[in-house]
Amino acid sequence: MPDRPSLDGLEERWSTTWDSDGIYRFDRTRTRDEIYAIDTPPPTVSGSLHMGSVFGYVQTDSIARYHRMRGAEVFYPMGWDDNGLPTERRVENFYGVRCDPSLPYDPSFSPPAKPDPKAKVSCSRPNFVALCVALTTEDEKTFEALWRRVGLSVDWSLTYTTIGPHARRVSQRAFLRNLARGEAYAAEAPTQWDVTFQTAVAQAEAEDREQAGAYHRYGFGLEDGTKVFIETTRPELLPACVALVAHPDDARYAGLFGSTVVSPLFDVAVPVLPHELAQPDKGSGIAMICTFGDATDVTWWRELDLPVRSIVERNGRIKADTPAWIVTDSGRAAYAELAGKTIKQAQTRIVELLRDAGELDGEPKPISHAVKFYENGDRPLEIVTSRQWYLRNGGRSAELRAILHDRAAALNWHPAPMKHRYDSWVEGLNGDWLISRQRFFGVPFPLWYPIGDHGEIDHDHPIVPSEESLPLDPSTDVPPGYGADQRDRPGGFAGDTQVMDTWATSSLTPQIVCGWEDDPDLFGRTFPMDLRPQGHDIIRTWLFDTVVRSHYQHDTLPWAHTSINGWILDADRKKMGKSKGNAATPIDVLEEHGSDAVRYWACSGRPGTDTAVEVNQFKVGRRLAIKLLNASKFTLGFGDPSAGAAVTEPIDLSLLRRLATLVEGATEAFDGYDYARVLERTEEFFWDFCDDYLELVKGRAYGGSDSARLTLRLALSVVQRLLAPFMPFVTEEVWSWWQEGSIHRAAWPTVDELAAAADGDPAVLEGAATILAAIRRTKSEAKRGMRAPVAGVQARGPAAWTAAAAAAAGDICDAGVVSSLVWLEADAVEVTVELADEPAA
Repeated sequence: MPDRPSLDGLEERWSTTWDSDGIYRFDRTRTRDEIYAIDTPPPTVSGSLHMGSVFGYVQTDSIARYHRMRGAEVFYPMGWDDNGLPTERRVENFYGVRCDPSLPYDPSFSPPAKPDPKAKVSCSRPNFVALCVALTTEDEKTFEALWRRVGLSVDWSLTYTTIGPHARRVSQRAFLRNLARGEAYAAEAPTQWDVTFQTAVAQAEAEDREQAGAYHRYGFGLEDGTKVFIETTRPELLPACVALVAHPDDARYAGLFGSTVVSPLFDVAVPVLPHELAQPDKGSGIAMICTFGDATDVTWWRELDLPVRSIVERNGRIKADTPAWIVTDSGRAAYAELAGKTIKQAQTRIVELLRDAGELDGEPKPISHAVKFYENGDRPLEIVTSRQWYLRNGGRSAELRAILHDRAAALNWHPAPMKHRYDSWVEGLNGDWLISRQRFFGVPFPLWYPIGDHGEIDHDHPIVPSEESLPLDPSTDVPPGYGADQRDRPGGFAGDTQVMDTWATSSLTPQIVCGWEDDPDLFGRTFPMDLRPQGHDIIRTWLFDTVVRSHYQHDTLPWAHTSINGWILDADRKKMGKSKGNAATPIDVLEEHGSDAVRYWACSGRPGTDTAVEVNQFKVGRRLAIKLLNASKFTLGFGDPSAGAAVTEPIDLSLLRRLATLVEGATEAFDGYDYARVLERTEEFFWDFCDDYLELVKGRAYGGSDSARLTLRLALSVVQRLLAPFMPFVTEEVWSWWQEGSIHRAAWPTVDELAAAADGDPAVLEGAATILAAIRRTKSEAKRGMRAPVAGVQARGPAAWTAAAAAAAGDICDAGVVSSLVWLEADAVEVTVELADEPAA
């Protein structure tokens, strides 16, 4: 036991010891009922972690540590989500490169020594992927160092990456089985498209952002020369109009259903049709259906069986060639004014054309409205038609949605109200899960396609590899029966050029970490897993998608419980995030306040509750850690109780009774995944223990009382173990002063080890503490020292209260330096303190 205990250096010393001693190493010889398996979120490796990351992972770690102390063998791997758009963007900016898949691999390629973000150098896909791997490998080392410093009790030998060979094999195998069962399919269909990243975007990756816009009113011509006026925020899509639509009960337009009208400027005839999604109270009540302006257009197009008249290219510009459906000279001339322009440029120009032609009815009316964006993008999404891969997720099947609702009902949610987010997401699905992306650093779809003699690619008859050949890359690997020289040639083959959405891999983390198919023994010991911890913002993606994949492959839930953490908020109560530009990095906070203090702050956040980063909370946590050091040293300094000693004094029994209640409540709360309640109640007990009990009995403990010394050691042992899941470094330190082995492999405290508590009366300590507080207050108000003598104390209260408190009279008098303590019966508790005269100077 050190002479001057300190928090300095504890993280490095104990992290090294835990690693060398294998404290958190998973023992795979244990049976499934002895194992607690955690499906840890693999953080995105695209820069640096922030306080929001630390927040959720530390909460999960407290749960892992609790179950380990309860005797479970904790399966707690860590992964890195190192593929996807964020990684590609970081690599592009870091190295000053841009991927060009048409270029051949250059084994001598090196990125620019001085990257210029405005003049990025093009490189082949293999070269680009190599740069992605190199950068993420370095980022992963930084991430691991931070997690070790924070004290995550993961088994680092189980670390995986979502782009590693094992993860690619699992992802490709699962896809091939989905394909064989008809759960995965390819389709040429309208798709949300990010024109900056040049890739499709799934429904779950899109978000609404409030944007300034305007309603533009213009008319479609009827045969009698009158007009039907529509109001739209997307006038640039007028050339893509395929119909007008109104609600079937709208009397204003009922007589027009089945007729045709002619578009202004472009002279294209389109039908007027009824549909229940039309909103009579929006704009003029009749809408223009274009292919495609938004998701409602897609629904109308599909359900009304309308043609596709697409004019927006994937680069976000209007197609250069005049569409075949525009046939008049004036219409073709008007289109030529838009061709090749960006969406914004085209909107400006078409409004000018409408105004010049006298077709614009009034001036545009400014509005603010929600516009779809990719969650990591900076330009509005467009909807383009392209060939993509989909996985059925209930978006088009009420029967499957009902099954997935049932799966969620069988899952234990912590906190329970978070299930509503899952249910709302499932009910709002409007299409199947888009799982393909037009990017480079991701898991490739393991397919090739035959090329006909005239060069046409036969997408309807893919060449499927054997599972034994996985993982593979169709852009470099060759299908069975073909030679490399037949790639992209008539009579040969073409590899699938798309990669899987990162969620398509992350949704298989249970299968990846548990060794599905590759390690049947481990899989049998760990799957289904016990816990999925995560944030509430990705219930719609990671949690839901994982349920879908497990349902298809295993016909079961992938875990029994899910624990949902809240967001981290900045000083303005806004969510912290790298994309928001307000994320605080944890390293400075860790260096200033220490890991245990940061963990204290994180675990003080209620499950599912958003929590602000507050410096005062870090200070409180550090103060608690320092107090534990000092109180442990002070308590152990009294010496050991005699062999065979027993707890006999009423106040000692009273403390143990309260401690037993704490242990019982803490265990129940942890079993309910309410780590914050455990920390709160343990901290409250500990401060009362230090401020009241320790002060009350220290005189007796110094005097050799076995009852006091035994109680102090019992309490210290229990408190140190109760705090261990939250403050692993300082608890390991103080435990090492007087116990063998790691506290993190010690048994969680139980009521049974406090058997003497059954005879204790909590009122004894409560009464004594009340009287001691009154004595301290009186001395403080008189500006006297705490060891100043007290002439007399009168303690008034109900008979039961005075009887209980009187059982601790000796300790009260000793702690308060009281000469006379008188007990009087009264209806209410009242303590009167008379200080002794100060000695003459």
